[in-house]
Amino acid sequence: MSNAPIGIFDSGVGGLTVAREVRAQLPHESIVYIGDTEHTPYGPRPIAEIRKFSLEILDQLVDEGVKMLVIACNSASAAVLRDARERYSVPVIEVIAPAVRAAVSATRSGRVGVIGTHATISSRAYNDAFAAAVNVQLFSQACPAFVEHVEAGDTTSQELIAIAREYLAPLQREEIDTLVLGCTHYPLLQGVLGYVMGGDVRLVSSDVETAKDVYRTLLTRGLLHDGTTNATYEYRATGENTAAFVTLASRILGGEVSRVEHHPTGVIDLAGHTLKENS
Repeated sequence: MSNAPIGIFDSGVGGLTVAREVRAQLPHESIVYIGDTEHTPYGPRPIAEIRKFSLEILDQLVDEGVKMLVIACNSASAAVLRDARERYSVPVIEVIAPAVRAAVSATRSGRVGVIGTHATISSRAYNDAFAAAVNVQLFSQACPAFVEHVEAGDTTSQELIAIAREYLAPLQREEIDTLVLGCTHYPLLQGVLGYVMGGDVRLVSSDVETAKDVYRTLLTRGLLHDGTTNATYEYRATGENTAAFVTLASRILGGEVSRVEHHPTGVIDLAGHTLKENS
């Protein structure tokens, strides 16, 4: 079991930022990544619908024999985390708690902002996660257009900057000193977000902190790879347009995704395509 892969799930390409950090911190670990590009973005969808899509893919990963699940999507974490931890025998890691811990450590004034999809913000998952931090005052803002821009490959345009200014203005008026990027797509927007918020605001994303949680959990449960075989990486997209996924995956992972394979629907329940590579 210790040499089985880690299963990472996201609504699209954003969770590849988490996969990238897992690969960097745990180079011996194999990964199976599924991005539900057929149904992205999750943010505008009802929680019940997000739960259905998420559990279907997580079930598939468990059936394939992964040793751990990483829900690399804030909307999905808010929708299914409790169910997933009761449903599966393998450990389940999510992205909200790691970001909250980092933000509590980073803030100087106790005024913290969080941005995310409508689903994440309306779930109040971050409010619950920050509840124990009595010295933190939290200000939340939904930023629904960000995911669509990232999925379309736009992380720098003037249109995006204008949207960011509109979304972030209420948080600037609250004089926050720390901003939690409450969506795994948002690390790809750190240039724009840092430009709009200014250098005095610390940006906190969950990718690095989640990878640390993955390491700690594998270590304490005796599930670290023994290093006797090379790591393998498999990337899947449930949607028909794999070309955009390949382009963004290559960009996020440093140009390492180079081969696309098509799989009939009967082979992979929800996915029409997979991307595979070996280390």
